[in-house]
Amino acid sequence: MAFRKRRGTEGLPEDQRAALKNLVAQPKFELIPLSSALERAQALPPGCVVTVTASPTHGLESTLDLACELLTMGHDAIPHLSAHMVHDRAHLESLLQRARDCGLHRAFVVGGDSKEPGEYHDGLSLLRAIHEHGTPFTEIGVPSYPEGHPDIADDVLLSVLREKQPLANYMATQMSFNPGAISSWIGRMRAAGITLPVHLGTPGVAELTKLMTISTRIGIADSARYLKKNRSMIGHLITGSFGPDALLEQLAPTIADPSADIRALHVFTFNQVQATVDWQRRMLEELGSD
Repeated sequence: MAFRKRRGTEGLPEDQRAALKNLVAQPKFELIPLSSALERAQALPPGCVVTVTASPTHGLESTLDLACELLTMGHDAIPHLSAHMVHDRAHLESLLQRARDCGLHRAFVVGGDSKEPGEYHDGLSLLRAIHEHGTPFTEIGVPSYPEGHPDIADDVLLSVLREKQPLANYMATQMSFNPGAISSWIGRMRAAGITLPVHLGTPGVAELTKLMTISTRIGIADSARYLKKNRSMIGHLITGSFGPDALLEQLAPTIADPSADIRALHVFTFNQVQATVDWQRRMLEELGSD
């Protein structure tokens, strides 16, 4: 099946091109703490920002282990701390001390999806506990959901985000392929008084079948259907793969809008680091990066 050609960035106004180039030049690369992660990380640009997910299979210790290894490689590492994976107060104290010992100064706090949560039942309770214990982190991010959450009502998501706002420094958006849904959600959040800067979540280069499976699992089936209908969203690097080029191009007016306050690009690499870094390099060349 043939896909329509991308419009490209050439027709974007200069302010939108500049804003897009700024995001693409310094993204956050997300890694999953699997056995091959350190080998894949060799392809990362020097001194970049890398987030490390929390894996229910491997535990938060593996997340911190990989984050600490990335620090020694010269990267700025951000571990994901999942509330459902923290057993109790003593476990939290141990994790925070480990973060102090290896010099981690940033974290991303999520609720998680463990079937047997411990003492902390959601991201807000863990966030509060981290601050009560004397946080070692100078920056903490929290998740946000432009297309909603499969298990949490929109009004509850907004209420919880309001409570998290004084305890966090930014919100990273759930993976989405629908630029209209993202832009309208940012507008609603700003109108509702949510002022946290946005870190825009987008997949890197990945196989479409894998993305569709993940989309269904995390509750963004509407976004997956949008991707199928809007074939111009498919990246041009690899046949049958998604690249975020067209998504970012369509979001360029929002990215350039100061009221949206989009500060960073959070790239879900699925550990396909080399392909994602190659995409970054090619898009910067297209945008005219020095």
